[in-house]
Amino acid sequence: MFKKLLLAAASAAALFTAAPAGAADMKEFRIGILGGENEADRLRNFQCMTDKLPAVLGVEKVSLFPAADYDGVIQGLLGGTLDYAELGASGYAKIYLDNKDAVEPILTTIQTDGSTGYHSVMVARKDSGMTKLEDMKGKKLGFADPDSTSGFLVPSVTLPNDVGAPIAEFFGSTGFGGGHEQLVLEVLKGTFDAGTTWASGVGDFKDGYTSGNLHKMVEKGLLKMDDLVELWQSPLIPNGPIVVRSSMDADTKTKFKDFMMALPKSDPECFSAIQGGDYTGYTEVTPEFYDAIIAARKAKIGS
Repeated sequence: MFKKLLLAAASAAALFTAAPAGAADMKEFRIGILGGENEADRLRNFQCMTDKLPAVLGVEKVSLFPAADYDGVIQGLLGGTLDYAELGASGYAKIYLDNKDAVEPILTTIQTDGSTGYHSVMVARKDSGMTKLEDMKGKKLGFADPDSTSGFLVPSVTLPNDVGAPIAEFFGSTGFGGGHEQLVLEVLKGTFDAGTTWASGVGDFKDGYTSGNLHKMVEKGLLKMDDLVELWQSPLIPNGPIVVRSSMDADTKTKFKDFMMALPKSDPECFSAIQGGDYTGYTEVTPEFYDAIIAARKAKIGS
């Protein structure tokens, strides 16, 4: 099985030069997987999709394409060389502002408390002695990825209000960690004094909350929450969408959407693996659900 995963990863480079699939002769269903987490883990988490979807959709094969960063998947969706991906709200906003007809948001996740949102959280090493946002004045802040909602867009928009000054004036310096998982590891190494990542905000911080990057890192044994302290939490952010290629034929879209809606009960293990935490299921969304994030992204680009 792992050999199959490596072969899928090796073929990812060819994805972004491939021709878009036609609606009537679709033989392959192509899944884009965001960067920011160990590639082998991402491939392993989505293996259940490659096993189940061919029979569901009537295609010959399902291929996984893990991108090095968020933009790799975004460009694949814009180019029509990916059929499905799970995005952050800011990543979807980037696609929408470039070509609003490229993809359709169809579903998003529901947290265990019934909400359809999550939070950006700023974490620092516990032994840093910092306990609150104000302690970061003059220090180095790490962001996750330029196209991450929680790892960059939301903190870049909301932090100036919370600290009462522009980011460049309050913090000593800023940088990017190369994805959520890597960012937290860089915080632990001392590259950054603190960094922004994503979490459900539901449950206990000591568990990495119920879902999100911290939760996944704890489950994989990469992180002990006793080593971190939370300095800041953002307002609620809309959970990112499951998107499909707009030019896909309607029958395939319906079959895929029905499969995903049923997945939390039909295969809870697969559902948990691809989502990376505890959720109760999916709910339908439309582009309007992301209006605030689209507006924030547009304002940020223009600033």
